[in-house]
Amino acid sequence: MAVEGFFENKRPEPVEAKVGELTPQSRAVNVTAKVVSKSEIREIPMGRDGSAHKVCDALVGDETGVVYLTLWDDNITKVNDADTIRVENGYVTLFKGNIRLNIGKYGKLEPAKEPLTAEVNQENNVSSKAYEQERRPFRGGGGRGFGGGRGGSGGGYGGDRRGAGGSGGGYGGRDRRGGGGFRDRRY
Repeated sequence: MAVEGFFENKRPEPVEAKVGELTPQSRAVNVTAKVVSKSEIREIPMGRDGSAHKVCDALVGDETGVVYLTLWDDNITKVNDADTIRVENGYVTLFKGNIRLNIGKYGKLEPAKEPLTAEVNQENNVSSKAYEQERRPFRGGGGRGFGGGRGGSGGGYGGDRRGAGGSGGGYGGRDRRGGGGFRDRRY
């Protein structure tokens, strides 16, 4: 059975957006904005090898509001105060409950073809609004993760959610997240 279009690119087409319209659900957005300020550059160890990456935040905006744009490594030097920039295929994430505009691996950052002449509305900082952020499950192995429990070798997802020990672990057990992995049925 052939399914037409099954393996085609499922990413939505980018849409034009004003800064004031951005929400935590904003994906595939094109934003033209003026750089208000840039934070100090920080180095953060990332990845399995712990290699250092540079990161900084730029406050960017248009006539509808301002938002923090997260800049990584090479993109930091592409942005200077008072520049008008264009983020293509950007997306929004929450960092500590606040909106951040991101470029990502499918996005692009470049100087805008035409500078913004309108006054930037700094009164509407969409990054200052707090949103409820869904907690991501702990993925560590061993110990008292989601399962495993006292004396168990579990951890991760699975095990007995009462924390009774035993093997647990894997993806399964009696945890609400389901699955079908091994679990110690003695408890």
